[in-house]
Amino acid sequence: MASVTSLTASVHQRLASALSATLPEAADADPLLRRSDRADFQANGILALAKKAKANPRELATQVVSHVVTGDVIKDVEVSGPGFLNITVTDKAITENLAARAADPEGRLGVPYTEQPGTTVIDYAQPNVAKEMHVGHLRSAVIGDAVVNLLEFTGENVIRRHHIGDWGTQFGMLIQYLDEHPHELDHKAAEVTGEEAMSNLDRLYKAARKLFDSDEEFKTRARRRVVDLQAGDPHTLAMWQKFVDESKIYFFSVFEKLDMEIRDSDIVGESGYNDMLAETCRLLEESGVAVRSEGALCVFFDDIKGPDGKPVPLIVQKSDGGYGYAATDLSAIRDRVFNLKANTLLYVVDARQSLHFKMVFETARRAGWLNDDVKAYQLAFGTVLGKDGKPFKTREGETVRLVDLLDEAIERASAVVREKAQDLSEEEIAERGAQVGIGAVKYADLSTSANRDYKFDLDQMVSLNGDTSVYLQYAYARIQSILRKAGDVRPAAHPELELTEAERALGLHVDAFAETVTEAAAEYAPHKLAAYLYQLASLYTSFYDKCPVLKAETPQQVENRLFLCDITARTLHRGMALLGIRTPERL
Repeated sequence: MASVTSLTASVHQRLASALSATLPEAADADPLLRRSDRADFQANGILALAKKAKANPRELATQVVSHVVTGDVIKDVEVSGPGFLNITVTDKAITENLAARAADPEGRLGVPYTEQPGTTVIDYAQPNVAKEMHVGHLRSAVIGDAVVNLLEFTGENVIRRHHIGDWGTQFGMLIQYLDEHPHELDHKAAEVTGEEAMSNLDRLYKAARKLFDSDEEFKTRARRRVVDLQAGDPHTLAMWQKFVDESKIYFFSVFEKLDMEIRDSDIVGESGYNDMLAETCRLLEESGVAVRSEGALCVFFDDIKGPDGKPVPLIVQKSDGGYGYAATDLSAIRDRVFNLKANTLLYVVDARQSLHFKMVFETARRAGWLNDDVKAYQLAFGTVLGKDGKPFKTREGETVRLVDLLDEAIERASAVVREKAQDLSEEEIAERGAQVGIGAVKYADLSTSANRDYKFDLDQMVSLNGDTSVYLQYAYARIQSILRKAGDVRPAAHPELELTEAERALGLHVDAFAETVTEAAAEYAPHKLAAYLYQLASLYTSFYDKCPVLKAETPQQVENRLFLCDITARTLHRGMALLGIRTPERL
């Protein structure tokens, strides 16, 4: 189905025609149309045009108004102030546009596919093997998942990559210990939960570390194991694979709790680029992008200096021949550009790693792997803070385990659901509690611009009041309740009816859904969709308070208000799904 033209686009088109008729040289001028509190829309573009044409802006605005076609879409245009245009659209246009969105057989609600889809590789949710996930892993996973949903929905070819930490010196220690204590992980993966698997690894890591620190002979054997691992010794690799598999059981259990799909084929950790590291270094050195400095292979930058004022290099290969993160990240870029044919590389990574990625991207540009046609971006995110505004820690000063945090959110949400539940079984309360709790955590993250820090306050997150996912979920459940109570009366659009102020405000906002989704996808900005959905729920609450639905004055008005309820619910449902949040039918 062809995408539905929004009211904004329809009004824009008519204003552009009127501008062109008034000033032929302004055929491509932008009327600068936006939603307004003074009318349905306001156009501010005439001021700049008048300045350019050396004309009186108010007189020019009056001339433009005389060329505006009114009737079907535009009801009225007024000149305001120094030359603004205040535009009111017809009730009929609002209802007809919403009906067209509702009739979309694909359920896209008028959201168009991107005109020139490319291939985006998005690197997000990057936990570490043999280590528990903590609150710091939350934002990469939640923001990345929402951006994947937005890009895929608008037609982009998206390749997911979970760049897990599965390589490095600690694996020599772990492998050697497990080799000497083979029964420490003696169970079948299917028999343990994810948390048990990680508990086993955590216990194993502590035991190995204790022996490593106290026994010089074990330390020597462990270091030898690192060399065996890097050299691809089959037995050592098989042991390493055990740790990776054990950790994946845990990763999948956490992501399942987060209500996120993580596919095994999307997990390509640091080890996945091992065979490329030497060639990456050779290519950089031969091209002169990297140079040897005190035995290490480095890339220098004029504009990146340390506290002492000296240039800070990107170390691709250490002086002892070992490879750092830079070698792996640059090899990953080569793989994503030349093998996966990506146009865009998107990294959802903590803002504190911005300097590293700035240097990695610049190195890749100098090497010719990134250019005007292939771009890389870091979608940098801020820190999760406690209520006190400091980095979120336990009372003992430890990093908060992600599983503990999610369990507490579910527990708090279940209490809220139980308090409100009228006809839900314990099983349904538990299911809704999980959907509300996880939704609350995700929404608190996504409703904040990614690059800002945000406070983790569960009391606020699970509140029915304010900008929370529970407020949005409750609005959706309330609509479903009304639609159930309507019985045989079905929602139906009636363009011939006049709309109240609350109906108009709700309808105009629903109409803006497609533009919001398109903008949020293009800017990797799920917080813009979250803000839209909160306003949608707020406008629906106002409509609900002022406009009786099932007790409206005429059967046609009942059907039309049911239609407004239905299209609002479908928009909430679709929008929340793009953020990765469930909308329960009953709360």
